[in-house]
Amino acid sequence: MKLIKFLIAGIFFGIILSKSEALSWFRIFEMFQFQSFHMYGIIGSAVTLGALAVFIIKKTGAKDYTGEPITFPLKNKTYINGILGGTLFGFGWALAGACPGPMFVLLGQGFVSILVVIGGAILGTFVFGMIKKYLPF
Repeated sequence: MKLIKFLIAGIFFGIILSKSEALSWFRIFEMFQFQSFHMYGIIGSAVTLGALAVFIIKKTGAKDYTGEPITFPLKNKTYINGILGGTLFGFGWALAGACPGPMFVLLGQGFVSILVVIGGAILGTFVFGMIKKYLPF
């Protein structure tokens, strides 16, 4: 019962993604073809809101749902992991037409073919977990 607020937040997130057309393959195609600002506006708004949330969390010393303080550990100063991961993520997004959040919203809307993409994402995550210790970064 304690986690019901996360289910409600997920449903709300799905509704926002659906109403903003962020799930639309056409909108994603437009973005990757640099034909429309629509998706860039959505992503830019999300990045701005995220940065504001991090600022507020740091200033107020907010705690997570278990009561532990939220911390932001320092990251490695090299950017190769982010560049490689972002490139791989972008290729997957361009090929599938969906990133991880909308995949489940599309499934909820009845697009059964997205199960192939969800299966690929789960398989990729599993394989990464298995080979992570052998990677050079």
